[in-house]
Amino acid sequence: MVYFICKLKTFCLALALLGAPSLAHADEWRHGLSLFGEPDLKKGFAHFPYVNPKAPKGGDVKIAAIGSFDNLNAYTIKGNPAEGLALMHDTLMTGSMNEASANYGLIAEAVKHPSDFSSVSFKLRRQARFSDGSPITAEDVAFSLTALKKANPSFRAYYSNVVGYDIASPHEITFRFSQTGNRELPMILGQLPILKKAYWNANQRSLANTTLEIPPVSGAYKIAELDPGRAITYARRGDYWGKDLNVNIGKHNIGRVKYVYFGDDTVAFEALKAGEIDYRREFSSRIWATGYDTPAVRNGQKTKEIIALENPAGMQGFVFNLRRERFDDIHVREALNWAYDFEWTKKNLFYGQYARTGSFFQGSELAASGTPSRAEVKLLAPWRAQLPEKTFGPLFQNPIADGSGNIRKHLRKARALLEKAGWKIEDGKLKKNGKPFTIEFLLVQPAFERIVAPYIKNLAKLGIDAKIRTIDPTQYQNRVTNYDYDAIVTGFGQSLSPGNEQRNYWSASAASQPGGRNYIGIENPAVDALVETLIFAKSREALITATRALDRVLISNHYVMPQWHSPHERLAYWQGLKRPDPMPKHGLGFPTLWWKEAR
Repeated sequence: MVYFICKLKTFCLALALLGAPSLAHADEWRHGLSLFGEPDLKKGFAHFPYVNPKAPKGGDVKIAAIGSFDNLNAYTIKGNPAEGLALMHDTLMTGSMNEASANYGLIAEAVKHPSDFSSVSFKLRRQARFSDGSPITAEDVAFSLTALKKANPSFRAYYSNVVGYDIASPHEITFRFSQTGNRELPMILGQLPILKKAYWNANQRSLANTTLEIPPVSGAYKIAELDPGRAITYARRGDYWGKDLNVNIGKHNIGRVKYVYFGDDTVAFEALKAGEIDYRREFSSRIWATGYDTPAVRNGQKTKEIIALENPAGMQGFVFNLRRERFDDIHVREALNWAYDFEWTKKNLFYGQYARTGSFFQGSELAASGTPSRAEVKLLAPWRAQLPEKTFGPLFQNPIADGSGNIRKHLRKARALLEKAGWKIEDGKLKKNGKPFTIEFLLVQPAFERIVAPYIKNLAKLGIDAKIRTIDPTQYQNRVTNYDYDAIVTGFGQSLSPGNEQRNYWSASAASQPGGRNYIGIENPAVDALVETLIFAKSREALITATRALDRVLISNHYVMPQWHSPHERLAYWQGLKRPDPMPKHGLGFPTLWWKEAR
């Protein structure tokens, strides 16, 4: 299960853990749901344990964003949405950042579902209001789901098993499912952001289109200032209907949250150093190692710290588009891995800070390892004819070099694999049927060029003509939406409870759907079957087995060239900005849980 608003520039926050929920209270109204037993917090709890209920309200925070924006609608695949839009829209339920899998009522005060998980019902809070003062009703809830599915293929896939609804009253709605036994569906319906039907249905508005018109909102913040493409400021609503709910105590503390846009990350970092930006989540190992030895850090005006979270690292990698014929060969894809020298990159570019990623569920019990268990083999056996034989042996390990930059043995292995695929050196170039092997690495972050460049040099030794093309965020978004690329760098965030979102990552049905997340272009019946097995797992043990089997298939097919991960978060922020201590287990909670103190 993944908590998300589907857009490359927006978030994908994963929190959950799947297991066999207690059915003792099935079809009875409850204050919360969990996929693993009962929620930790009882009805009427005071507040989440990780918040500061006495946090002061007010103050301003400025955050850097990269590129530009032309859209205030986060739910369409068109345009470039502004950062921070999720601050404006409440959902039916809200997750706990300390529990592996729990949702508690937000717009919905209560939830229930039958024991066969064939539907879910929500009872709405009568005090729930949009920012224009109108009540949030079941009609708005029904509209939100219908409109989101029409506007965005990611939502369409995520909620594909929701086939109808029944409105019992203005404050009660039931969603019907096309299947039984999918334990995640009640939970993911709770993630539904609620939009105002009357607004979006008026004046030929459509959730599928971009807009710079400020809509009525259901959440704690509204847009206070707008400079299209350059900056957007959200102000905490004094009239927010849910400010005194137990799930909101200690949250939404900062008075004004401003996102300021910069042309690239280097300029954004300089803005942080100059005090023009208050907070930065650091992704550059070079900057982390060399850029923070400043008087402000030494004298305590600015905090530099590392925070460890209990989340899977997921997979980040070079994705080669299987829709391009030259990548639709397992030998080619494996060869591209042998040509990558991670150890040299770690030593010379990463300051020793990263580890190589070896699993799509890195850092969790869901990751495959060693040889498949009997339970895994049972799931894999029906698909033996469609799977590489290595799937049934020891898990493939990424090549390991000595860090010297000399990977001749690895390149010889890569050349042999390419020859198996029919690629030969002709006139110094790798060719097949007279056509040269070319790769364009499509980038949106110039800082990534220094990482791709050494890889290109190794590919050149194989006769591959590779180049970098860095484009602006709008162009990049359009090309990725339409799968118009040879290779991109992207990640597949994972939770402790993978579920329905896996269809969007790997399934054949998502491969041809523009705006989806099957960036690779996988169309593999074994993968499709394992995803469905995972979704319908009836126990935690069954989920782990299915996920490990899926992981094993994805790895053995060399669908990505794995990159690296960091075991912790790296943060820098100026004096006066404060965070919970201790932090929640499954997220940074910024800016929602943080607060600003007077200097």
